[in-house]
Amino acid sequence: MAWFGWKSGRDGARPALARAAGVAAPIGVWPQGYEAQVRAGYCGNAVAQRAVRLVAEAVGGAPLDASDPALAALAGAPGLLETVAAQVLLHGNAFVQILRDADGAAAALFPLRPERVTVELGADGWPAAYLYRVGVRATRLDPAAVVHVRRFNPVDDHYGLGCLGAASGAIAIHNAASSWSKALLDNAARPSGALVYDAGDGSVLSPDQFRRLREEMEQGFAGAANAGRPMLLEGGLKWQAMSLTPADMDFAGTKAAAAREIALAFGVPPMLLGLPGDSTHANYREANRALWRLTVLPLAGAILTALRDGLSPWFADATLEVDLDRVPALVEDRERLWRMVASADFLSRDEKRQMVDWS
Repeated sequence: MAWFGWKSGRDGARPALARAAGVAAPIGVWPQGYEAQVRAGYCGNAVAQRAVRLVAEAVGGAPLDASDPALAALAGAPGLLETVAAQVLLHGNAFVQILRDADGAAAALFPLRPERVTVELGADGWPAAYLYRVGVRATRLDPAAVVHVRRFNPVDDHYGLGCLGAASGAIAIHNAASSWSKALLDNAARPSGALVYDAGDGSVLSPDQFRRLREEMEQGFAGAANAGRPMLLEGGLKWQAMSLTPADMDFAGTKAAAAREIALAFGVPPMLLGLPGDSTHANYREANRALWRLTVLPLAGAILTALRDGLSPWFADATLEVDLDRVPALVEDRERLWRMVASADFLSRDEKRQMVDWS
């Protein structure tokens, strides 16, 4: 399966990324490697970065409800859940190493960079180890010491599927539109034109004359500093403006549609990103509630469940979940549930406590 620039086989090995780190993809080209996608999509696109940060920060700031205070302290370490959530959104995988103290007890959780981790499969096809590579150095980690959080991937048994690859097309369009807008503004927001040579005798410019004319145009009339500068033409030259305008290309509509597709890929209502033209949610409050119900809570639940299962040798039968009663965006929903349960006289006291997740 080809994804994020590698192909997973029986040994889980991955070749090098499709594009070298730090080399930006040409305008209009879809970045293929994961690191190239991160640089173009997260580092270089405001919509994608804000969408990821909105979800990741919500997961990181969600109030936790754990049956064991030590488990809550491990999972609620500063920055842990936010980092893991961002990695799952972008890469589809998050690998959290369990660090132990001198007595062998779980002491801390450390998120590993997912693009550096390779799943090493055993003879039975199940993960036998995790290889963490930094440069030429590779560290072999015991599966019992690593918590693997992954998103559903229909074409791979061991690696999850992130949102960044699905959004890369819209990100490329959005970035190209921004670059085109910047180039247009650098030239006084005017469409380019053409110099027409009409000598009257049917002659054409010589190669030297053509080269000199092009250099003079680039040096004297290109760029924002030369905007509005009068042009002096000679020798049968005349300026003919092109008819192409941003309105003809529906520039604003194309860029807005790409931005909305980026928000859709990361599960964020466009209204929360300040994108115009969204009529799905009646107001900002409903959009924020939809974000929590449809994106934040499912992601947080998957992460907390994986951490709880990975730490089960030290915290048997422990519970770890989001405390819904302390989520500000869900106050109205919880209040409605409590009123409904309180008015249900046919339910016993224990059944009512179970319905509102009150242990």
